[in-house]
Amino acid sequence: MKSSDSGAPAGATPDSPATDEVVVRDRGKLANRHVTMITLGGIIGASLFVGSGDVIRSVGPAAIISYLIGGLLVWLTMQMLGEMAARRPAVGSFMEYADESLGGWAAYLSGWLYWYFWVGIIAYESVVGGNTLFGWFPAVPSWAWTSLLVVIFLLTNLFSVRIFGEIEFWLASIKVITIIVFLVAGALFVLHLWPTSGAHDPAISNLWSHGGFMPEGAGTAIVAVATVIFSYFGTEIAVMAAAESVDPARGIKLATRTVVWRILLFFVGGVLIIVMAVPWNELPPTDVAAPFAYVFEMLGLPQAKLIMNLVLFTAAISVLNSGLYSAPRMLASLSDKGFAFTWIGRRTKSGAPIGALLLSCVGALAAIVANFAGAENIYTFIMNSGGLVALFVYVCIAWAQLRMRMKLSPAERAELPLKVAFVPWLNLVVFAAVIAVIIIMLLTPGGRAQVFTSLLATAVLVVLWPLVSRTLHRRGIDTRPAMDIRAETEAAGKEPSAR
Repeated sequence: MKSSDSGAPAGATPDSPATDEVVVRDRGKLANRHVTMITLGGIIGASLFVGSGDVIRSVGPAAIISYLIGGLLVWLTMQMLGEMAARRPAVGSFMEYADESLGGWAAYLSGWLYWYFWVGIIAYESVVGGNTLFGWFPAVPSWAWTSLLVVIFLLTNLFSVRIFGEIEFWLASIKVITIIVFLVAGALFVLHLWPTSGAHDPAISNLWSHGGFMPEGAGTAIVAVATVIFSYFGTEIAVMAAAESVDPARGIKLATRTVVWRILLFFVGGVLIIVMAVPWNELPPTDVAAPFAYVFEMLGLPQAKLIMNLVLFTAAISVLNSGLYSAPRMLASLSDKGFAFTWIGRRTKSGAPIGALLLSCVGALAAIVANFAGAENIYTFIMNSGGLVALFVYVCIAWAQLRMRMKLSPAERAELPLKVAFVPWLNLVVFAAVIAVIIIMLLTPGGRAQVFTSLLATAVLVVLWPLVSRTLHRRGIDTRPAMDIRAETEAAGKEPSAR
């Protein structure tokens, strides 16, 4: 049934029950302002506020190049995801498009690995948040604070996606405002237009006057891309959230079209201010002062460390909130496809995937228990074994979009709401970049551990796939690419098989 311009079903008057139904339904969805702020602040976490310092100390001012290269890869991938999502919005995001273009095996692998990755992130961010609260209120043990945070955000994600959106709106707002203030004040500081500039003598020449722009060599800037790339992971949540908004098409376009300037402004801009405000070889270690807090102190901001600790806590619980939104929805989508038990996909009346949400929390709590019980090897394995998930997702998105383009007719390609240029060349750039990052990871001890543990986790899923595939076939579910199934059934004039 077609809808009128007002959003009410055709034939409905403004006072009709049908219109009321639409309003009630939309109240349970994300508003445009929610999607906007999730899009702006969703990927800003401790990896920027704190981790950027480690990158700068290891690379020098050329860290700007590392963030630019990593940002380019993310931007290309988001354009491809946006093209598929604008054509067919889906909460399962790239997992749905992998199923559409590549088949059940790709959806199964990418979906389960993505869920596993976020379970580790949920555990990590809740531990960070719990430790922060313990520092402020030591009367309550850290494990109790950590568990309390998981329970609180379990409840907020249980009732309605609108509640998630409202919480994330305010948490993301704090992060975005902090960075904007940092960029504006930092630029004035570097240009000697800030009151405390004379006491510290910041300068644009800090980009090259302490051993050159690449004091550690060009190779280190490339190696750092392997670290930087994971700082950007989470951008795809904006597309997933847009699918549950009152205007999916608008939200998806916003998420994909603004990602480039978000990367340039927040990540590259933030690092640029730091390396101009402080000589890269004078930046204190992270355990002494995070780079953003250190620069704020130079600006003369009262209680800079306390304020940044509050911002870091906000960033941690924001990522925790996002994790308890995205992980359960991916798991519920896996259940809908038959890749997980049916009960996992059960939803509340408001649409919250209660079975997947509870299972995601159980997985995160298992990692938390391992951490506080002293089973550090288990906790480290969980953290490391998701290391390749971002790269696997990027390959999956680029491959699925390429195959979708190949399968669409010229008329269908012309009607795409969003369209990526230079296909397949940009897809090949993504493939080559991912291979390069993996090679770089294999050449570094920390990266090597992530590659091997990730491959082990992936191997477990690969071994289980034949069993899952046979079960699906017995249930009459075809695991071939959905586009191929539709084309075949339409040509034969048959009813499509279950999917």
